[in-house]
Amino acid sequence: MVHQRILIVGAGAIGGITAALMQPHVERVALIGSDRESTDLLRKPGLQLERRGELSRVALEAHRSAATVEGEFDFCLIAVKAPALQAALEPLVARGGIENFVSLGNGLVQDRIAALVGHERLIAGTVEWGATNVGPGHLRQTSENPFVIGELDGSVRPRTEQLLASLATFSPARITRNITGALWSKLILNSALSGMSVVGGCDCAEVITHPSGALALRRVWAESYELGVTQGLKLESILGMEPGALGSPDPAIYEPALKNTLEQSGPTRASMLQDIERGRLSEVDVINGAVVARAQQFGAAAPFNARVLELVHGFERGELAPSTDLFAEVAGAN
Repeated sequence: MVHQRILIVGAGAIGGITAALMQPHVERVALIGSDRESTDLLRKPGLQLERRGELSRVALEAHRSAATVEGEFDFCLIAVKAPALQAALEPLVARGGIENFVSLGNGLVQDRIAALVGHERLIAGTVEWGATNVGPGHLRQTSENPFVIGELDGSVRPRTEQLLASLATFSPARITRNITGALWSKLILNSALSGMSVVGGCDCAEVITHPSGALALRRVWAESYELGVTQGLKLESILGMEPGALGSPDPAIYEPALKNTLEQSGPTRASMLQDIERGRLSEVDVINGAVVARAQQFGAAAPFNARVLELVHGFERGELAPSTDLFAEVAGAN
């Protein structure tokens, strides 16, 4: 038993599964979700969790508001999507009683979170394992990969080691002194794989096995990777492979990378796509949009990411619908 008190804000796929798997191993896990139906189901009869081909049910301490959460916490794991960050975090900061915050969401959101909770109170992290929200109170883990966590200044502190101890009770996890590089590597993955999943309206396996989908995936990936190199970042491995492998022009390099990605992430359906299907705003602005914005800062072009950004905004406005027919459009962007 790890004597840590963990609050998780965000009861979606990452937050809900993390709460369920961590709960038996730490002193306390509490969860805050915004959806009434799902949050009530997490308490009773409990989360339906699909993992490794098995279905289990886990009753969680789930709340619909920070106002009903009592006690103090060592860490607050932030697993809400970018559009909801301010609404989710401001009440938690106001209530007090939280020592450290940990960003686990997608995209370049760390500066936004630090402005809300305080730079010195924030640890950054990435989640490489995949998960899907099947329905209210029903989540599926689709792959198993590590958490990567790190201090924004590159140090390793006692709190970093303490957080690692809690995460490692149920998942591979590691500390990096290069969280900036790890965050950009995760952005490469999200911009390409999640981006093309939402464009195609399909899971990642269909993207990878579709000829135009695979080509578009590689081109978005290469563009995001090359921008990381342009910035002088030391990019870290992602899904167990070198960060530039999937965008390589050499078939001897990219074909094994495609196979690895299919094995690792094939069953995953991007959360951005689930947002579009539910009529919600997606995180595209902090994923593909972040690549486009950073390219502009460096006087570079990012046409493939820009086309994904345009298409997803069209989906959000109801002007377009995701389709695998759009793969060729992304692949041909210039």
